[in-house]
Amino acid sequence: MAIIEYNNVQILRKEHVVLKDVTFSLAEGEFVYLTGKVGSGKSSLMKSIYAEVPITEGEARVFDYDLPTIRRRDIPYLRRRIGIVFQDFQLLTDRSVFANLEFVLKATGWTDAAARNERIEEVMKRVGMTNKSYKMPHELSGGEQQRVVIARALLNNPDLILADEPTGNLDPETGARIVEHLHDIAAAGTAVIMATHNMQLLEAYAGRTMHIEAKKLITD
Repeated sequence: MAIIEYNNVQILRKEHVVLKDVTFSLAEGEFVYLTGKVGSGKSSLMKSIYAEVPITEGEARVFDYDLPTIRRRDIPYLRRRIGIVFQDFQLLTDRSVFANLEFVLKATGWTDAAARNERIEEVMKRVGMTNKSYKMPHELSGGEQQRVVIARALLNNPDLILADEPTGNLDPETGARIVEHLHDIAAAGTAVIMATHNMQLLEAYAGRTMHIEAKKLITD
C-alpha cells in the first residue's frame, strides 16, 4: 500500500519554482535514497511531505491527507506519523538526552510518566544507546547524537521517517552505521526516505533511488 502519492506536483519557495512535474509513490516499509546536488531541492521535497512547504500544483497525498487542501489544524496529526532526522541534530543542549526525548513525548500528548519512561527506554535500546539517556548532548560523539535523533524520530511509532543528510556531519564509518540503523528501521516496517549526496553509501547499502536534477525528480 502506498503511503505517499505525488502526481505532477510543483513546489515553490518564495515564488520560485524549486521542483516541477514531481511524480512518485512510496510503499509501507520501503527504503528510498533521495539524491541530488546541494540546493537541488531535496529538503524542499521533504518539507512538502510534512506540509512545511505548500504544494501549489498537482496531486499529493500522504497517508490519508490531501496536501494541497490540508487544513492547518490537521497538520499536527500528519506530522505525528512522521519522524524527522536532521543533519545538525537539533537536540536541546540545556538538558539531558532523557529530557530531550521526554519533551517530545509531552508535546505529543503522553501524559503518563511511567509510559514515557518505558517508551524512552525502548527507543534508546533500539538504536543501541541503552544507559546513555542521563548524558548531556555535548558529552556524546556525533554518531551518538545522531542515534539519539533517530530515537527521537521513533518515539511516536511513525509510519515514515524523513532523514535529511543524516550522515553529513559524520565520519564515513559512523555514517555507515547510521545508514544501517535506518535500513533496519525500514525492514521493521517503517518507510524511510534518506536524502544524501554520498554515492558510496548507495553502493554499500542498496536501496531504491530518486534523483533530483534540473528541477525534475528522476525515479528508478
